Amino acid sequence: MNDGSPHELSAAYALDALDGDELEAYETHLAGCERCREEVASFRETASTLAYDVDLRAPPETLEHRILAAARAERPNVVPLRQRVAIPAAALSAAAAVAAIALGIWAVHLSNSLDRQKSIRKDQKALIDILSDCSKTPTSGSSGAVCVAPTEKAVLIADSLPAASPDKTYEAWVIVGNSVQPAGLFRGGAGRKYILLTEPVRAPAKVAVTLEKRGGVPAPTSAILLQAQVRPS
Repeated sequence: MNDGSPHELSAAYALDALDGDELEAYETHLAGCERCREEVASFRETASTLAYDVDLRAPPETLEHRILAAARAERPNVVPLRQRVAIPAAALSAAAAVAAIALGIWAVHLSNSLDRQKSIRKDQKALIDILSDCSKTPTSGSSGAVCVAPTEKAVLIADSLPAASPDKTYEAWVIVGNSVQPAGLFRGGAGRKYILLTEPVRAPAKVAVTLEKRGGVPAPTSAILLQAQVRPS
């Protein structure tokens, strides 16, 4: 639980969630605390990765080509009439239909990107809420910890796990008795990673990580690389 120690405010400071006396006190503490400076840098790196890992795609270039091709394919019968050109309604309808399809596809891309941005901001807030008030259990097998909030929401902290190959992924698990539930995928890599678990952690429980095929699996198929036994506080 958060005991009021400045060390527990690193996540909030990294995402500019402190103000007033609390901000001033933390910055005074930060000037002399190497541990907190490292944690703030790590939080900011994670937040930056989340915030900018959004692919705002432009409409595929081939759509423009298809629109132009469709318009050209409908060869209008040009009828001179007092120096005016008559374009068949069928040609206009075909071009308009293709343009409408292109616009619809672009709208879907934009909507998906905006939805993802909202999801990222929601995850960032959830990380701060958990890390600011949690019980921390160190992991065995590799450096890291599991932080569990009073709400039973949890964050796995993994330090410097080797990056998974393109056809592999790390998968987190929440294990209670004989029940093993998948709780999130992540790539690993240099530095500290914060993984917001998708399953609640109700003590007593074990949180474990295995290396699985890309996309994840419904049950572990390889050896546990790190684990934490979360006990009732």
